Amino acid sequence: MSVAELTLSVPPAHDGERLDRALSALIPDVSRAEVARWIEAGRVRIGGRVATRLSEKVRTGTTIVAHPLPPPASDAKPDPTVEFDVVYEDEALVVVDKPAGVVVHPAKGHWEGTLVHGLLARGPLAEAEDEEIGPPRPGIVHRIDKDTSGLLVVARTAAAREALKAAFAAHTIERVYDAIAVGRLPDAVTFDTLHGRHPTDRKKFTTSKARLREGKRAVTHVRVVERFAKGAVSRVECRLETGRTHQIRVHLAEAGAPLLGDDTYGKPPRDPAVRAIGATLGRQALHARVLGFVHPTTGKKVRFESPWPTDFRTAVEALRAL
Repeated sequence: MSVAELTLSVPPAHDGERLDRALSALIPDVSRAEVARWIEAGRVRIGGRVATRLSEKVRTGTTIVAHPLPPPASDAKPDPTVEFDVVYEDEALVVVDKPAGVVVHPAKGHWEGTLVHGLLARGPLAEAEDEEIGPPRPGIVHRIDKDTSGLLVVARTAAAREALKAAFAAHTIERVYDAIAVGRLPDAVTFDTLHGRHPTDRKKFTTSKARLREGKRAVTHVRVVERFAKGAVSRVECRLETGRTHQIRVHLAEAGAPLLGDDTYGKPPRDPAVRAIGATLGRQALHARVLGFVHPTTGKKVRFESPWPTDFRTAVEALRAL
């Protein structure tokens, strides 16, 4: 099956930038290394000619046409030592309760010991299709960050993978996260923004209009459940309408209420007691508590709920004691 052609126009924000850097910024979730692989294989055209240099400068309005290379077949080996809980499984899919600290799929810097390796020890997963770009991700239709705990569903068959991907694209998956935010928030708020990679820090994402010229729509519904430290810290419930990378973390941080323990998007809290609780937690305070969807084989609605892990519960109890 052939890989889809990508046609892009260089926006003003990337005028004068290197081709590999600009192209990776314009295509979500594609690394510069992957883009370099395409350029070196002669699969990128700029202004109608084949690009030959990664460092070639692009200009506003220039048309770039890329023919992504299919990812290599996954060579992930089963690893029964990877720890996680299975809350449901059948021939079509498996629902996992992932502990914080476990990476979901193989990628740069994490070629071993991922959730995928652990799941392969329990049975086969759906292989990635040729149209997918990026590193091989057997069975993966969505993901949660390494230091986020909680529920996700993984496909075992191609049919299940396609049905779940369609459900995520249609925003019919129920996803509820519990989080601890450091900052003052209204009782309820909906964030409806554009979302894209940060223009100067490739490890981060942003919704800031000052930094972002274009991006994908991101919607998070936030409700305060409990307040601590005279309202300066809140336990919140976040319902995802979309599922962009770092979406909850970015929305809360850019609203002035970053997650407790989020060193990427937040700063250590000023309150020494709250700061100590975050240090003990040792990760961002985010837990994927609820996952619901229509089963791709039976057509019935299924819903799963994960209890708070010990570290998250301990942090909440410590905040209540302030």
